[in-house]
Amino acid sequence: MPKNQGATVARIILPLVGLLFWVACGGSPEPAADAKPRIIATTGMIADMAQRIAGDEAQVEALMQPGIDPHLFKASESDVRRLAEADLILYNGLHLEGKMGDVLKKMSRSRPVVAVAEVIAPDALREPPGLPGQYDPHIWFDIVLWRATLAPIRQALSDLLPDHATAFEARAAALDGELAALHGWVEETLARLPEERRILVTAHDAFGYFGARYGIEVIGLQGISTLSEAGLQDVERVVDRVVEEKIPAIFVESSVPQRSIEAVQAAVAARGHRVTIGGALFSDSMGPAGTPEGTYLGMVRHNVGTFVDAMSPANQEATP
Repeated sequence: MPKNQGATVARIILPLVGLLFWVACGGSPEPAADAKPRIIATTGMIADMAQRIAGDEAQVEALMQPGIDPHLFKASESDVRRLAEADLILYNGLHLEGKMGDVLKKMSRSRPVVAVAEVIAPDALREPPGLPGQYDPHIWFDIVLWRATLAPIRQALSDLLPDHATAFEARAAALDGELAALHGWVEETLARLPEERRILVTAHDAFGYFGARYGIEVIGLQGISTLSEAGLQDVERVVDRVVEEKIPAIFVESSVPQRSIEAVQAAVAARGHRVTIGGALFSDSMGPAGTPEGTYLGMVRHNVGTFVDAMSPANQEATP
């Protein structure tokens, strides 16, 4: 190899090797004296709760952007760097971030890494049929369960910044009150629907906790994970229910391709029943930042309002 070419390769390779070694060791640069602690949350829902509790005392970021499916998310080199620079990492747990397990385990050797959902007792979790010992991770759709995650978030922030523990406790209590009020609003809003219209058909079984808490039957094309696509039998199963019960609307999800729901719609039409796509629901991620749906409370209000509007006899006339 020519001498000048070898020098060029060395200039490229050596810094990269150093970066990989630094990340593998969980290293992070020395922060500025006045820099705020950096908190990385895997999902937008967790990030929103953490930011509300942290206030101006910390910088909170979501690792996964809106529209990203956490079941399929795999951390890139830049994602690993962001995690390695964090002072605290918050994640859902219950295998929601399945492909990130090894990364989170390595990060936990050098910084606090907290699974906020694992504070919930197993007997309060859904255990899908055929998956013993595995729990549905979509707890944010049961507001009562989601309120329980405020405690580990508050505690993790207090451990990191003990001088601000009193402020964190006050903000967490105020946020808990907002969530309690939101839970009441959801119950009142859903009560407007006749019982025969309380059926939610979506792309995957993300809304099981929502259904269990609020008396909604949830029919998902896929199971609790989107790792495998819906098959023909799944489509036929859902089509049979929609046609038999003349369900007026079905729903796409913001983080799941809508082609499977469109296939259901087409198959239903071929059997003489018209079903509309009632709108897009936010399931595994929230809406864009700066929008109402970009907050947890706004996302819940959007989902419930979209569902009730599409299924209400006043707004949707089913065609036999």
